[in-house]
Amino acid sequence: MKPVLVFRHARTEGPGHFATFLDTSRLAWKLVKLDEGEAVPEDAGPYAGLAFMGGPMSANDELPWTRPVLSLMRDAVRRKVPVIGHCLGGQLLARALGAEVKANAVKEIGWNRVEAEDTSLARNWLGNDLREFTTFQWHGETFAIPESGERILRGTHCRNQAYVVGDRHLGMQCHVEMTPEMIRSWCDTGGDEVREASGSPAVQDVATIQAQMAERLPALRNVAERLYTRWATKLET
Repeated sequence: MKPVLVFRHARTEGPGHFATFLDTSRLAWKLVKLDEGEAVPEDAGPYAGLAFMGGPMSANDELPWTRPVLSLMRDAVRRKVPVIGHCLGGQLLARALGAEVKANAVKEIGWNRVEAEDTSLARNWLGNDLREFTTFQWHGETFAIPESGERILRGTHCRNQAYVVGDRHLGMQCHVEMTPEMIRSWCDTGGDEVREASGSPAVQDVATIQAQMAERLPALRNVAERLYTRWATKLET
């Protein structure tokens, strides 16, 4: 069985619930720690799929791994090897496919509502019954939808929340992979950022973010399972 290759851009932004999904589904996977200098493969062919997690850097930054990652993403799309991107990962996929990544009007940090598009593609990925849900956000930039893609999720403070390319590649602005440990870690390390962005209508304070975890995470995991399950049907196993 070919493994899913999961790319970590920062130590605190690992695969989270996505790893749990892969393990529960008995899908082999391997973690590439870009934050520790591990190499990016040149060829997507040996892998069932590629997953890219979040990170505090910009998709427009020219880091040692940026160009190799963009090249690998394009190779995967050509080969029809499914790609999934979470936040930074979704921005990188958009950039790889020629779409712009730029500053959003406001920062989004904490729990914010998003809505599903009223399209057959959105229903295929999210189900017929899911019209909106509360997701987790932590970003200051946003992607345009690639010409080859179609939006499936939209938000009030950041319009483009998720898109699909070729019915197999998924780019997300929101974080559906969150675990309690990840949220606590981000709140610990990102407290200054939260305070500096407190004027944004889409930013919650750290106490509110953590107080809502127990209520919000089970529903968010349900959404993640829907998206991950649909994405996994396309894996090149």
